[in-house]
Amino acid sequence: MNKKKNSKINSLIEKRWSPRVFDPKKSLSNEQILSICEAARWAPSCSNQQPYKYIIWNKDTNIIDFNKAFDTLDVGNQNWVKNCPVLIVAIADTVFDNDKFNNWAEYDTGAASENICLQATSLGLFAHQMAGFDVEKLKISFDIPPSFKPMAMIAIGYKSEDLSLVDEKYQKMELSERKRKPIENNFFNSKWKNPITNY
Repeated sequence: MNKKKNSKINSLIEKRWSPRVFDPKKSLSNEQILSICEAARWAPSCSNQQPYKYIIWNKDTNIIDFNKAFDTLDVGNQNWVKNCPVLIVAIADTVFDNDKFNNWAEYDTGAASENICLQATSLGLFAHQMAGFDVEKLKISFDIPPSFKPMAMIAIGYKSEDLSLVDEKYQKMELSERKRKPIENNFFNSKWKNPITNY
């Protein structure tokens, strides 16, 4: 992976990356999985509702349900997720405890999921979030109630240097430079589209 060093951000954030080449021979311990869950549990949320829900599938302890979850992924994601030991779905509970619609549930679930990614990074693991999965198939397969919205699948494992584990398309992605839009494209000073500069 080629990347430009950014000394202005925390090293944990800098190390966080979403690779597609995972080591199929390495598993996660129960302690690692619980540590990842605990990190998500302490994410901020609107009115402390903690609307984020997660189903964790560990290939080593329940291959049947892991495969059911795996089958909801699109073919492209299946190509590399097959080597991951753990698959997680992030789900947003869209209803407050008072039965009103929670407009911030998805935002809060995203925050909790980023905690998962950063905690995984701190443990020497890598987490890759995906939008490419069949939401309805997943909800049916795992009896997820209607008001709960699956937001993303997250594959977690140890990175491998063996590029032959994935198709050529993904090999190129692994070797490409990490890129982000210039800061002025997304951050504005006091007014819309007024670039934040001189910082």
